Amino acid sequence: MNKQLKNYLQKSLITLDLIVLNVIFLLTRFILEHRVDGADFRSYLGFWLALNSFWMVISLVFRAYSDNNIINFEYFTKRTAQVFLLWIIATLFYLFFSREFEVSRIFILLTIIFFGVGLFINRFLYLGLNNYFKNRNHLFNKVIIIGYNDTAKKLESYFAEEGFNTHLLGFIEDEKNINELTRHPILADIEHTIQTAIDLDVQEIYSTITPEQNKYIYTLMNRAETECIRFKVVPDLSIFINKPVIINYIRELPILSLRSEPLDDVGNRVKKRALDVVVSTLVIIFILSWLVPIISLLIYLESKGPIFFSQLRSGKNNKSFYCYKFRSMRVNKESDSKQATRNDARITRIGKFLRKTSLDEFPQFVNVFSGEMSLVGPRPHMVKHTSDYSKIVDQYMIRQFLKPGITGWAQINGYRGEITENEQIINRVNEDLWYLENWNIWLDIRILFLTVYKIFKDDKAF
Repeated sequence: MNKQLKNYLQKSLITLDLIVLNVIFLLTRFILEHRVDGADFRSYLGFWLALNSFWMVISLVFRAYSDNNIINFEYFTKRTAQVFLLWIIATLFYLFFSREFEVSRIFILLTIIFFGVGLFINRFLYLGLNNYFKNRNHLFNKVIIIGYNDTAKKLESYFAEEGFNTHLLGFIEDEKNINELTRHPILADIEHTIQTAIDLDVQEIYSTITPEQNKYIYTLMNRAETECIRFKVVPDLSIFINKPVIINYIRELPILSLRSEPLDDVGNRVKKRALDVVVSTLVIIFILSWLVPIISLLIYLESKGPIFFSQLRSGKNNKSFYCYKFRSMRVNKESDSKQATRNDARITRIGKFLRKTSLDEFPQFVNVFSGEMSLVGPRPHMVKHTSDYSKIVDQYMIRQFLKPGITGWAQINGYRGEITENEQIINRVNEDLWYLENWNIWLDIRILFLTVYKIFKDDKAF
């Protein structure tokens, strides 16, 4: 899908949903005017602000309007239903904790129900418009692909998945080179490319054959532009490197990278660090200030030894740092080499509670504040385990490009706790690498919300 078209579509969908929400709020207030007369205006204003704020925040955190969701009606509708349910829960929490009794309960109920109906209508309106535009030929670029090879097949599948404004007509290839049934027709051989494009009113030609492979491609480039047809070359970079790559430019020089790293950008690192500092400061002031004395006393009363447990762990760029936790085990000589296991005899009674609720990790907010860790990132492992796991997983050390986190994408996807099989660390590393390549600030916020949710839901921690 064209990037600009995606942006317009996303903004339109967000705006339309907010318009529906606010129109329903006003209409419901008008219909129930006899019930809300004399009610405190500030109560309804606060309720209105809460409804809009919750919808915007939850939609952004859970990416309701993301590219991958809006191009697929099924995904879009499913994600909308999830966000709507969370929005209801957030609204009810607001009413409960704000002790808001001035707002009519029938008004609240009707607003929620009518907004749900409005969202349902919006999604089918979107489906209808989507189908309407798909049948309007003047809004689509007709394209053909020169060559039938692995690159051409990938391009064909990408057009099918994301080609919102692209209509692939078929391939240009010599019949003798085709040894299988194709999903799109073979339109002509390479000598007849331009005439075929003219006959079919094609706007774009994608060539998976480079000029270095066939000099005739230079001729086709020139002839295409003469006929006002855009010509694009799709190089097969596996000739140079047998891995997926990211292409960036320093002026006119193309730079091939093995992966996308959003946090390589200074602006993104500033955003992430700002979130780390703000949240860790609030936790240290408003939670650790009273939590540390209470837990310290409980730990001290049950077993002799230090309150805090500090351990050398692998950090960003594989530089070691001391990671802090509340001590959850009796003092033992295996703490720096043996990971905790289920029913581990070393774990104290208060330690079992701390681990189950993840309270033992709270001192790591100090590590975050000092810059050794981040709120979200790959979990830091013992130095010994880093050495061991790097021999099992080829790409293990790539996760060390990032600061370790208190929580991470791997943890909310179920990869936490004891590692007993190689597959567990392989899957964990895969999730960490996905996070590294797909980071954005809203992903961090989403992971933080999901971490809190899973702490209350999960009963498998030990």
